[in-house]
Amino acid sequence: MSTRRDVGTLRFALIIGALGVVFGDIGTSPIYTLQTVFSPTDPHPVPLNTTNLYGVVSLIVWSIVLIVTVTYVLLAMRMDNHGEGGIMALLTLLRRWARASRTRAISILAGLAVLGAALFLGDSMITPAISVLSAVEGLKTINPGFGDVVVPITAVILIVLFLVQKYGSAVVGRLFGPVMVLWFVAVGALGILGIAHEPGILRALSPTYAIEFMFGHFHIAFFSLGAVVLSVTGAEALYADMGHFGRRPITLGWLFLVFPAVLLSYLGQGALLLQNHANLSAPFFLLAPGWGRIGLVILATAATVIASQAVISGAFSVAAQAASLGYLPRLRVQHTSTSAAGQIYVPWMNWLLMVSVLVLVFAFRSSAALAFAYGMAVTGTITITTILFFYLARRRWVKTPAWLLWSGAVILLVIDLLFVAVNLTKFVHGAWLPLAIGLAAFTIMTTWQRGRQLITERRTGAEGSLLDFVSHLRDNPDLAAQVPGTAIFLNPGSETTPLALRANVEHNHVRHERVAIVSVETETVPRVPRNKRFIVDDLGDPTDGIIHITIRFGYTERPNVPRALGTLSPKLSEGRLDLAHATYFLSKIELRQGDGPGMAAWRKRLFLAASHITTDASDHFGLPRNRVIVMGSQIEL
Repeated sequence: MSTRRDVGTLRFALIIGALGVVFGDIGTSPIYTLQTVFSPTDPHPVPLNTTNLYGVVSLIVWSIVLIVTVTYVLLAMRMDNHGEGGIMALLTLLRRWARASRTRAISILAGLAVLGAALFLGDSMITPAISVLSAVEGLKTINPGFGDVVVPITAVILIVLFLVQKYGSAVVGRLFGPVMVLWFVAVGALGILGIAHEPGILRALSPTYAIEFMFGHFHIAFFSLGAVVLSVTGAEALYADMGHFGRRPITLGWLFLVFPAVLLSYLGQGALLLQNHANLSAPFFLLAPGWGRIGLVILATAATVIASQAVISGAFSVAAQAASLGYLPRLRVQHTSTSAAGQIYVPWMNWLLMVSVLVLVFAFRSSAALAFAYGMAVTGTITITTILFFYLARRRWVKTPAWLLWSGAVILLVIDLLFVAVNLTKFVHGAWLPLAIGLAAFTIMTTWQRGRQLITERRTGAEGSLLDFVSHLRDNPDLAAQVPGTAIFLNPGSETTPLALRANVEHNHVRHERVAIVSVETETVPRVPRNKRFIVDDLGDPTDGIIHITIRFGYTERPNVPRALGTLSPKLSEGRLDLAHATYFLSKIELRQGDGPGMAAWRKRLFLAASHITTDASDHFGLPRNRVIVMGSQIEL
């Protein structure tokens, strides 16, 4: 009985935690979605009348059902990488397929996955801006004169938000869940209040209204999709944060609280607009009685800050995982929690996001203007996720009938592509922005990956075979005098000789009594179990004191080399390595642009520029700075 109660308590805590992190973005969409659909500033405005209102509300309801509930909650969340979800999980699964089957299709899909990650980074710049702006704009429903202070207040809130990122969300995270519970209860209650005054809006729950609207008024319904898509923003967070909370808590939180609350809110706002078409300015806030609007604005601001926090944390995770998989330079990552591996802080990404978000706030100045840009990032990410999911599902779920998977793929992709198409019509009105951000990030990520491949090839040629070097050293003991102590040489792989080791022997003519050549591999799994952490190779002689150690880390783990070596069994390391006094050697490569083939000149310049943000190897691998020696070499790109 006690065990069952403990499991129930843990599951409840996970659900509350998921409410505070996972659902912030999608849970604040009711603030601005419906008013954006009928906004007169839209380049393709939707006239506000009863027929259109029923059709739009029905479209919103069934978009949430099909995209969030079906695509993500019921389907995509079943496609995990050892419990982890999101675009990066799909990318790692594709990389595994690429090893066994190097087809052109897989290469294209892997490129799409990288583009999806790049679009997510664009989304993470737009979400804080539009979310906090839309909440602070609620002040105008209290006093229209407050309109002039919306942008400055938004900027101050966002600056504070980014400044506190370095402290992590471990402490404040415990407050997020209860705040979001209060938010969803309030949102649902206000929706019920609106429905009570005009129960006829419940007819919009029927899909017939959405279907009739699309086919009977396609010229209007099509353009309305550009704002309807805002109702599903944050759907990717359900999938991306699955590793932190698990599929079941997220599913339960969505089905039994979040989905009903947002559904009631949209219906309530629709009822309000049915009663009075003049309430278009802010139907969400106008659902509350006058005396409660100040409290609702405060609660909405808190909710949008939490939504922004979730997206910012997601950007940190995507950047860190992309760096681990070789698509971005090695970034400095700070773990802000000892109990939650996913709570990290990436300083470089934080300041880039802060500058970008503030530029967006001051450039667009309203949530309605930003909404034109917002939809493109969301629809692009959702479409790519759907494509990748069904490709992998066809290969992993071999017992599922092919016709069923194809039918599901066609239906969902038609819906996704309709959203993409309508957002492309707003290209000149702001939809170009997330595409530009996504393409810029995509170019950087693919350039870095290609540049790393070229550098690795040229470095391999300069280093030479490790086995040949050790054998030559063994056969010619006079080449280097043996000195006491332990030397640990970090090297990218197990096949080549560390440049620092080669220089030590050929120029200094010394070698240490104990030499460990250490390579760090980042696996395509979140965490590596201890019994699979190490691969130890004696390099042909178990008595010469020279060994190679491969240390495996998951892409969510911090690669602390000294700590990991401390857990290595002495039996595997030919005796105890003196880690307390060991000297660590790093081979520093100075990159220079050359005329060699492999990349265009502009991409070489981009690669060299990106290399300057690479974090120090000593910090990245947790090496003791007072025992690190760096030896340099030059390589032309």
